[in-house]
Amino acid sequence: MQSSIPKPGRAIATTEPHFAEPTPSTDLRSFTDRKPDSQYYKMVNARLLQPIPAPRDPANVTLTLADVWGSAGTPKVAAMKQAKKLVFHCVGDTGPSPGAESSLASVSSVADKMVADFKEADPSDAPLFFYHLGDVVYSFGEAQYYYDEFFEPFREYNAPIIAIPGNHDGVTYTGDPSQSLNAFLQNFCSSTFAKTADSGSLRRTSMIQPGVYFTFDATLVRILGLYSNVLEDPGVISSEGSKSSPVSDVQLAFLQDQLAQIKKTGFAGAILVAVHHPPFSGPGVHGPSPRMLQDLDSAFSKTGCYPHAILSGHAHNYQRFTRTAKNGSQTPYIVAGCGGHSISQLKPLKGGGAIRTPLKVNDTLTFDKYFAEYGYLRIVVTPALLRIEYHQAAAGVDTKSAADTVTVDLKTRKLTTALP
Repeated sequence: MQSSIPKPGRAIATTEPHFAEPTPSTDLRSFTDRKPDSQYYKMVNARLLQPIPAPRDPANVTLTLADVWGSAGTPKVAAMKQAKKLVFHCVGDTGPSPGAESSLASVSSVADKMVADFKEADPSDAPLFFYHLGDVVYSFGEAQYYYDEFFEPFREYNAPIIAIPGNHDGVTYTGDPSQSLNAFLQNFCSSTFAKTADSGSLRRTSMIQPGVYFTFDATLVRILGLYSNVLEDPGVISSEGSKSSPVSDVQLAFLQDQLAQIKKTGFAGAILVAVHHPPFSGPGVHGPSPRMLQDLDSAFSKTGCYPHAILSGHAHNYQRFTRTAKNGSQTPYIVAGCGGHSISQLKPLKGGGAIRTPLKVNDTLTFDKYFAEYGYLRIVVTPALLRIEYHQAAAGVDTKSAADTVTVDLKTRKLTTALP
């Protein structure tokens, strides 16, 4: 049964979060209330960056796993601690192509397979949240897109969904009645759980993130989420030294502060950095962001605190790189922009021929694996290990074997074949 489409109105606050619908329903097969919006692209200033919205409380930029579950949070965290294992999902670029009915099936295939991960013989194998890597909606970050592209496809996902914004979540065009990121802030960064008009008659409430950049503390893992702005390429998280840039250096200060706290307190869990635009990407429609990578590297170097993995989306496929430091530590850089929007193939190398992996890019970087298919990440964290699995949607809901897996030893910071 199809839920009613959203109507304009104010958000209604509630004391508890709500997630999945009480009974299953069929996937949406057509868009409910809008036409393709590609004609507005000619009205976009492709070089215009947007200011970074301030957090609700700049002194409190941390969200916890217990917070997002409401009153169920304390027992959820207690069970996770007892099992000594955390499982969660991660992927970006889930918004279907505006007006392209076939793209609804693509995101639904990913969402349905993610929902199947809740059915596990061992309850500790079920995911506790979904961390979205941005581009929740397309092509512009307006409220009218959220029902078709977010709430409806994930209506049966029975856990919290938190997110960093992608470029499409913030991009606007000349004359756009919506301001950059307004709808994202309403649906992901509200001060309390709320039923927003964008969800129609569906149950899922808004999320209570501190802002568009924040730390998510899930006990066994800390995810530092950044907003890489609205350009198609490259990603931008700072002023990059330009006094005229509308982008401030507030995220660099946040990143360095959070890394310094992690180091000072001796946090022994997994450290992840999530940002929509990929620092590294193979040849394709979307390339890497080298100056953003410099900002990240500078923060890591200044604090002496390095993440165990970097997660991103934007390029509409799956890619895995390994970066090796001088001390021998190895860091996976994962691109997972394969959540439902228009898969992109990688371009052949110069001279012709598809890329054969593993490919040594340079002395410190190896391109290990790629799939130009829809899918998502299933991430498992224990006190000793971080395992990142890529699951293909085409494998179907009854298949739980990963197409690619990388595991990091949290203490040695090296890749390992050990199992969590």
